[in-house]
Amino acid sequence: MDERIMRGRVYGADHDDPEAGLRPGRAYVELVGGPLDGLLLDVTGWTDADRAEGALLATEIGRFGPGGRSAYGPRAGVPGRFDWRGDLR
Repeated sequence: MDERIMRGRVYGADHDDPEAGLRPGRAYVELVGGPLDGLLLDVTGWTDADRAEGALLATEIGRFGPGGRSAYGPRAGVPGRFDWRGDLR
């Protein structure tokens, strides 16, 4: 997939959804590095503990292809970014 299409998009949003971008009243973090670089992750309602744990996100464009997952975790001192930790099966 062309990475230009993915920039500024929210992880998990359908590419055909006309309202796939940012929504008012929602909280987002930017995914940095790895296959989901540049996507935004909606963390609305996440507790501090949830954010500290990070996220394991399904992706078909990671190291393991379909069925693979990418791990992202918070960047120390930068609450709005989750850094790529690696890909898993």
